[in-house]
Amino acid sequence: MRLGKARERTHTKPFKLSNEGKWGILMISPYLIHFIVFILFTMFASLYFSFSHYDMLNAPQWVGLENYTKLVNDTVFWKALGNTVYFTVLFVPAQTILALILASALNQQLRGLKLYRMAHFIPVISSWTVVLYVADAIFNPRFGLANDLLLKLGMQPQQWLNDEHLVIPVLVVVAVWKGIGYMMVIFLAGLQNVPEDLYEAADIEGAGVLQKFRHVTIPLISGTTFLVLVLSTITTFQAFEQIYVMTGNSGDITAAGGPDNSSMVLMLYLFQQGFAFLKMGYASAIAWILFIMLFIITLIQVKLQNKWVHYEK
Repeated sequence: MRLGKARERTHTKPFKLSNEGKWGILMISPYLIHFIVFILFTMFASLYFSFSHYDMLNAPQWVGLENYTKLVNDTVFWKALGNTVYFTVLFVPAQTILALILASALNQQLRGLKLYRMAHFIPVISSWTVVLYVADAIFNPRFGLANDLLLKLGMQPQQWLNDEHLVIPVLVVVAVWKGIGYMMVIFLAGLQNVPEDLYEAADIEGAGVLQKFRHVTIPLISGTTFLVLVLSTITTFQAFEQIYVMTGNSGDITAAGGPDNSSMVLMLYLFQQGFAFLKMGYASAIAWILFIMLFIITLIQVKLQNKWVHYEK
């Protein structure tokens, strides 16, 4: 009987924050306010706008599924979706493989190693504007280094960004060069966590360099590889600034995505609809389609993680 009363008193005791708890809430309050106002609120506002006609000048008008119905019949949207998938298919494997090779090379005991690592990381911390000036010096059809090299090899110069078959591969090359240093650092951290005694055991068994890489390194950095794949996929679906600057005409957002929409991607199309044509409701619908696609792709990657990611016991 006394035990029951004691439990009753325990359950009815009011919750009271300690001084440490109050200070903790105070310390994280700037982030909480930022999250609620600029992320959570804008997210739900975007969801509401996706079911409305909204031009940022007048009050939104509820139209139901009209924006999503238009997307189904929008040929430019499907073109942008196809280009985004194409960009992803080229970019993700290229950046992952090259970043792993580069990290493996820079994981050796070499002279000037820190200098090499810093040199490969410089494009990551450089702004897209600086990187694209360098890219223009290479791929400019009139005075670019790429065409000079082709001429010296006896080949015909290319239009590069003006060729609808070459524009996406060129954009991928520049994107890989810009982001490979970041993925290299992630791989480098994974490689440095592989125990040395496993390599020593492989040496005793007579394993070669490629065998050690395949049977020791690859399984033990599978978690790192998974992280790189997820981050790279998200990056490609959010590609905007690079394509806007490299394919636009003097910053004209409506001219970007050429030629003939062959470099139009979802984020660029979203930006055009929302801020160039003031169709913010339609742009919000594109944003939510993009979110759903990324959510599904990430969910599939997480499901596949259990099959090929190695966990140490």
